[in-house]
Amino acid sequence: MTRQHVAAIAAAVSSRAVSAQTVMAGTLARIAAYDAVQPQAWISHADAADLLAQARAVDARVTAGETLALAGVPYAAKDNIDVAGLATTAACPDFAYQPAADAAVIARLRAAGAICVGKTNLDQFATGLNGTRSPHGAPRNAHNLAWVSGGSSSGSSVAVAAGLVPFALGTDTAGSGRVPAAFQHLIGFKPSRGRWSSTGLVPACRTLDCITIFTNDAADAGLIDSVVAGFDVVDAYSKPLADRALSPRRYGVPRRDQRNWFGDGEAEHLYDGALVTLATLGEVVAIDIEPLLEAAQLLYGGPWVAERTAAMAALLASNPDAIDPTVRTVVEQGWQHSAVDLWNAVYRLADIKRGSDLMWQDIDVLAFPTTPTSYRVAEMLAAPVGLNSNLGLYTNFVNLLDMAAVAVPAGVKANGVGFGISFIAPADTDRALLDLAETWATATGRPAPPPLDLEGKMQTVKLAVVGAHLKDMPLHWQLTSRGAVFVGAYETAPSYRLYAMADSTPPKPALVFSEGGAAIKVEVYELGVAEFGSFVVDVPPPLAIGTVTLADGSAVKGFVAEPRALTGAADITHLGGWRAYIAQRSA
Repeated sequence: MTRQHVAAIAAAVSSRAVSAQTVMAGTLARIAAYDAVQPQAWISHADAADLLAQARAVDARVTAGETLALAGVPYAAKDNIDVAGLATTAACPDFAYQPAADAAVIARLRAAGAICVGKTNLDQFATGLNGTRSPHGAPRNAHNLAWVSGGSSSGSSVAVAAGLVPFALGTDTAGSGRVPAAFQHLIGFKPSRGRWSSTGLVPACRTLDCITIFTNDAADAGLIDSVVAGFDVVDAYSKPLADRALSPRRYGVPRRDQRNWFGDGEAEHLYDGALVTLATLGEVVAIDIEPLLEAAQLLYGGPWVAERTAAMAALLASNPDAIDPTVRTVVEQGWQHSAVDLWNAVYRLADIKRGSDLMWQDIDVLAFPTTPTSYRVAEMLAAPVGLNSNLGLYTNFVNLLDMAAVAVPAGVKANGVGFGISFIAPADTDRALLDLAETWATATGRPAPPPLDLEGKMQTVKLAVVGAHLKDMPLHWQLTSRGAVFVGAYETAPSYRLYAMADSTPPKPALVFSEGGAAIKVEVYELGVAEFGSFVVDVPPPLAIGTVTLADGSAVKGFVAEPRALTGAADITHLGGWRAYIAQRSA
């Protein structure tokens, strides 16, 4: 399915080149087709006849000469945002209610000619960053169904990534509007707190919550912002618009020793590549991010979790079994925090906030990884709290410290899952950040996202072999018997030494990391996850499977060796590879 664009649809309907009814008919067809793949992206669909009637009404307004910024544009709304005529459930059926009116942002979108086609799935009560905590099932990554979509705005991100609608509303307290964007090659715009009204939003942390948007380009996000941003007297946390100028020249990034990838070498490689591009836009400045990480810990490790407890207090007291077990485990911790805990944390956050405000004297924008890694759905279900926490490492502090942010695509992993970076700046720099996101897209060449996964891809692992498993070598059959696919011939980074082990039958090498090493020739193969696992089981000591860095900086699995492998071994690093050694022996 082709991804949709807001501005293009609005322009076509406004010029009467196409009718809103035709746009809606196409949208309904795409949704029906994709529902066969993963219907769990949605909690409810609007009635098709009613949607076509709304489209006819838009066409009539256009014919009457009315100017509509979003004429006939279909969109989806996360199901913790009120849409008149559709139940609001927050992914908890026992919590469901029928809203009497649209949320403020929905009303503004409706007035501009946009049409909400349905309510999307989410981590229940917007508590989670992964998308698996819902009784309606886990919306999966549109580009690889084995991997998480990201959350809590999971269904909204899938609806845009799958090309069902050109934009969708999410929400963001700890990163829920940015993490899914990174995983699915989207723009995830998180406005400054109070820029978009929260009237009609089921609160997670009411003082921090932001309604957000997923789009396919920054210009579309800017168009939506121009429609919905603005003061709402009904929302106690709304504030008047005050756009601040920003001329980004200095980009703050985490010091290398503070970058935690949780073992994800591919994410590290993609971030390093992003920094190379970033250096063409300005100066890259490594900063100490420890204060920001401390602020991030306050969100779930401190008394702010009690704000989630307050939002769900009635249901926790009356019907706790209605709540997802993982969500309940997280939120119940709020009962343990005292008012003293809260005020001490408020004071500490104020100190951190003062420091972060001073940080802007040395840099203009933060350019952080949006997430340090990604996970399969099965992995997340097996360790739902710990792995979820890892996803928020670089997002949790943003709302606490009152910053604006936009997540942008910054690479594709071998499995099709996206990697992204986030531009983060002081409150009210929203429009400038969207301009920067557009500049970034130009600098990266606007790469197209990978194809959708409509059938469920076989998960694969890339494996570098260096010796007896090379093509035409004695153990190569262990790869071919498992259906391994040859990827290519490569060299390692110049940081390895190669040894011919003593008394090894058949002869086998030992590859050892060394600061004084050299580049060693390897072959890379791709195997299914199950096949890779069975291969690893057959690897005899003192050899083992670890991670090998290639000359281009990417990381793959590969043969490494225990120290005892070097007993009596001959150093053959100077030959550059195992084939040269075998040829020398045969000469």
